[in-house]
This record gives sequence, C-alpha cells and structure tokens, in this order.
Amino acid sequence: MTPAPPTMLRAMNGFPDPQRIKAGETELAIYEVNGDPDGARPPVVFVHGWPEIAYSWKNQLPAFAAAGFRAIAFDLKGFGASDAPKDPALYDAAHMTGDFEGLLDTLGIEKAIFCGHDWGGALVWSMGQLRPERVAGIIGLCTPLRARAPAPPLTIIEQRFGPKHYFVQFQERDTPEALFETDPDRFFHLMFQGPAPREKWPALIPHVYDLPGRFRDGPAPSNDKVIIPEADIQIYIDAYQRSGFHGGINLYRNIDANWRFMECRDETVAAPSLWIGAELDLFLPPESAEDMEALVPDLEKHVIAGCGHWIMWEKPQEANALMLDWLTRRFSI
Repeated sequence: MTPAPPTMLRAMNGFPDPQRIKAGETELAIYEVNGDPDGARPPVVFVHGWPEIAYSWKNQLPAFAAAGFRAIAFDLKGFGASDAPKDPALYDAAHMTGDFEGLLDTLGIEKAIFCGHDWGGALVWSMGQLRPERVAGIIGLCTPLRARAPAPPLTIIEQRFGPKHYFVQFQERDTPEALFETDPDRFFHLMFQGPAPREKWPALIPHVYDLPGRFRDGPAPSNDKVIIPEADIQIYIDAYQRSGFHGGINLYRNIDANWRFMECRDETVAAPSLWIGAELDLFLPPESAEDMEALVPDLEKHVIAGCGHWIMWEKPQEANALMLDWLTRRFSI
C-alpha cells in the first residue's frame, strides 16, 4: 500500500489518511481503523453511495474499531482519491464487485462483512449474489434488495415518473456531470437537506426526482436545513473537484445493463444480513423493503424513526447501535 498524494484530499477532520492499493485493474483509496489486530472476526468493509465518498463513514469507523472490528472504508472507483476512468462500462455491477474482490485479495482477506448505503447498498447486495464466497455478512442501509423487474427498469421509471426523473436524465452522456461541476457548493447543499415529513411527500413527487432541474432552476438551498456540518461539506467539494462527477453518474448509466446481466441468475443472498431503513427516506422508503425475506432468507430488519436518507449523518448513534448489536450477536468471538 502507498499513501495517497497529499494534494488529493485535504486533511479530513480526523478521518484516517488514505492509502492507495491495487484492486485488480483499479487503484482504490482505502481508509482503515483496525480494532481487531488478531483477526478474530471478519473485517467490515464500508461501501458508500452517491454523491458520497468514503468519508461518509467518519461516524462509523472509530465506533466499529472500538467495538473490536477491523473497519475499512474506501472511495469507490470514480470517487474521491480512487481511480476515476471515464468509460461507463467499467461501472456495472460485475466490474464494481470485481473491485471489491480485488480489494480483499490485496489485503489478504478471505471473507468480509460488507456494509453499504444508497448505491453502496445496491452493490453489497450484488456482492452477495455474484461473489458469495467472499461475503461473511451484509448490512444494507436504506437500500433494499428487490427482485429483478419484469422489464428494463429505466422504462418503468420513465413511464411512472416521466422523463425528468434523474435516473432517466443521467443517461445523457456528459451533460449531468458538466452541470453539477459548475457549482459543487450549491450541489452538496442541495443534496444534503434534511428530510420532509411524510404528509408533504405527495406534493413533492415527481418534481423532487428532477435533480438537474432543481439544481439549475430551483431556489438557493436552505443552509439551516443542511444535515452535514460545513467543514464536512467542504471535504465533499474538494473530493469532487478532484474526481469530477462522472464516476457516480456512470453507476446510473448501468441500471439496465445490470438488469440484463441478472437474467437467469440466482438472485438470492445466502449470507446473514441486516437491513436498516429510515422512516423519512423519500427516495428509498421503508415500504420498499417489504418481502425482502424471499431473496434474503437470513435477514433482520429495523427502521430508524425520524430519519431521512443520509442515515450515517442524521442518526449515527442509533445506526451504529443497531449494526454493532447485530454484528456482535452474529460474529461473536
């Protein structure tokens, strides 16, 4: 492992320094706190979503290490201090989980517990499906595992919500990332707003899903509703000014490709699993996790009240308590 160049990211408010490792054909930046030097338990690998970076887990790594776990976060390909190739084909589920396997190989880890949020949640479920021999357990935050759709997902989304849904708009090459790169400060203040009460949801849909339109034409984001401290938002701004926005948006450009890839494949996840939802998550409401047990037989589920989508920032103590309780029960020494 080699240290990441100091110019890649500013000092990250006590977060571990990045180390660059080779994961197959990709170099990834990892951030580690080891509370289990003897390797008594499988390590916990934290996988962030969009538009986040490994720093999203700043409230988890020290808590997990203190509880006796080796905690490893990393910037996904296309994010932060990791490699950020432009080719969208490199961001499908097969390539991304290949990066995860390459990370384990380089670190000499046979199996790990994968904990993911948002797109990271989708990818850790894919890891359980596609590379189960490397998975000791799975924790999904907000993102459920759903059965394969009966038709291409983008077609369904456009029919249900219209062409301005961000999943649909993100299919246009170069345009959304070029838009967001015009003002990263505005972008992150827009994204990290606190949740709306459920009674307001019907009035917000479908306009809330037009992320490019809200960024371009909407009012200035309200600073008093931002759920991440300003110093932490600056970490995101610095990271995305280095990597650009294309990596995360390329994940969305593979939604239908991932759907095609899973045709005739086993969708079940055999690993012991935990899913934690957020009561006020408008984008991934707890109802979306109904019937998960059909695909994940060994599943425990919880919902955190009064919490929106950014669960690691909004309710870190509650999320950590649920995760560590499950981990210590299922992976006792």
